[in-house]
Amino acid sequence: MTKKVTLLIPVYNEAKTLSELYKRLLELLERNEKYEWEMLFVNDGSGDHTLDIIRELRQTDTRVNYVNLSRNFGKEIAMLAGFDYCTGDCCVVMDADLQDPPELIDQMLKYWEEGYDDIYARRRTRGEESWMRRHLSLAFYSLLQKMSRIDILPNVGDFRLLDRRCVLTLRRMRECERYTKGLFTWIGYNKKGIEFDRGNRKDGRSSWNLFKLLNLAIEGITSASTFPLRMATITGIVFAVGSFIYALFFLAKTIIYGEQVAGFPTLIIVILFLGGIQMLSLGIIGEYIGRIFKETKGRPTYVASDYNEKKLGYEYPE
Repeated sequence: MTKKVTLLIPVYNEAKTLSELYKRLLELLERNEKYEWEMLFVNDGSGDHTLDIIRELRQTDTRVNYVNLSRNFGKEIAMLAGFDYCTGDCCVVMDADLQDPPELIDQMLKYWEEGYDDIYARRRTRGEESWMRRHLSLAFYSLLQKMSRIDILPNVGDFRLLDRRCVLTLRRMRECERYTKGLFTWIGYNKKGIEFDRGNRKDGRSSWNLFKLLNLAIEGITSASTFPLRMATITGIVFAVGSFIYALFFLAKTIIYGEQVAGFPTLIIVILFLGGIQMLSLGIIGEYIGRIFKETKGRPTYVASDYNEKKLGYEYPE
């Protein structure tokens, strides 16, 4: 039987790049005619003409399918929606901005045919981005690697080919606070890395500003590790023991030399420092409690408004 390949492309305000992307994808499909193809776009609440362009593409090419989310849920959720509606024997996750070259998919398919389940693209160069963003990203991956019990792959994004069984496994993970890069590693299976030079955006600017990247970093750390909680506990124990020893020292000093008034600045500094440590620890605990609160609500992870020409409500595909 002919194998089917799904190209899963989350889109958010990508109207300027879709024509060039579709042209490059057609070249990919022509080179690999032995496969049946599906181009699945997940419109994540775009505010421009992205959805209109996708609908026009579908009118001329039935291989184009789309899921239209009812609002902007974020890329992580958009990928989950794509996994839900994916119909292929394998699924290639890629961005619409052409920084992930479609030409690399030929090599991914070759390794998939050899029996690999997860063929991921590792960035040899990261394309056009600021010095600060590049070094902060590398520092984040290094920190997460040390904090997590699973092997978080550095310089690896979402661009990858996933076998059908990987997709079905990821479908079962319905948490609202998602860090999909960690989930890709957590599910295991037979992996293969391919190095590539990431290109620059063809048009527009990335929607990932510093605040969003910081939020993603917090999501990644709290989703993949409980190390911050452990550090808060260890820090509390260290300062508790230190304070007890410090108290014994002053008790002995008072008994031997009598009560002294000196040391008020030191006392204020110690109180403020310990108060800061306590607030930091409460903040870390609060991050985890907030995620527990969101999960216990039991709300659907996303709401899809349309699948192709079909209007949807609160429902999942069969």
